[in-house]
Amino acid sequence: MPTELLYRDDAYAREASATVLAAGPEGVLLDRTPFYAQAGGQPGDAGWLRWDGGEAAITKAVKGEADTVLHLPAEGAALPPAGATVTAALDWTPRHRHMRMHTALHLLCSLIPGAGVTGGQIGAERSRLDFDLAAPPTKEWLTERLNALVAGDHAVGERWISEAELDENPSLVRTLSVQPPRGAGRIRLVRIGTEDAPVDLQPCGGTHVCSTAEIGRVEVTKLENKGKQNRRVYLVLSGE
Repeated sequence: MPTELLYRDDAYAREASATVLAAGPEGVLLDRTPFYAQAGGQPGDAGWLRWDGGEAAITKAVKGEADTVLHLPAEGAALPPAGATVTAALDWTPRHRHMRMHTALHLLCSLIPGAGVTGGQIGAERSRLDFDLAAPPTKEWLTERLNALVAGDHAVGERWISEAELDENPSLVRTLSVQPPRGAGRIRLVRIGTEDAPVDLQPCGGTHVCSTAEIGRVEVTKLENKGKQNRRVYLVLSGE
């Protein structure tokens, strides 16, 4: 039984009621969760599970078998009994920063068209993307253009397409190291801007803010040469 991913419908849901299907040292399995499971360079959410008579700190959510999400308890934490109703609550501050960072990385991608993304990592304090590129634009140019896109207050939305539609439009996939998950028959596209003229449009399973203005001011702090045709771009949120 796959875990119902509540953040797919509402990335701003900070907590939700759920039923415990199983619990052990390898993790707590719920029937539904607002926790994002670590994937695609975005960290798994931390937070708490609270139930009648108990509470467990969750250090990270990760993917389990058969499209499930495991909530990893802190060492020594009590575990809820199977069948119990729990409140799954996010540690919201880092999760919201991940949403802002992830959306900002989509904007960064849009500023370097045609270059494949060879790697990436989202963090609450600093994030990065690696590009298959001989020479990236300067830090100053990227910072200026990124903040112009942020200030443009572009809406962030999504739609679903079939795997066959993605096969017909392979240029939608920017990541060379990670391909969109297949098998479910459909692919989630995240769009920034209008449907007619999107700023960015690509497959993505992560969480994002609903408008670029919510990102706040950003800054490209460092460019690194990580080998032939591999340039790493670091990004921070400079406006709190």
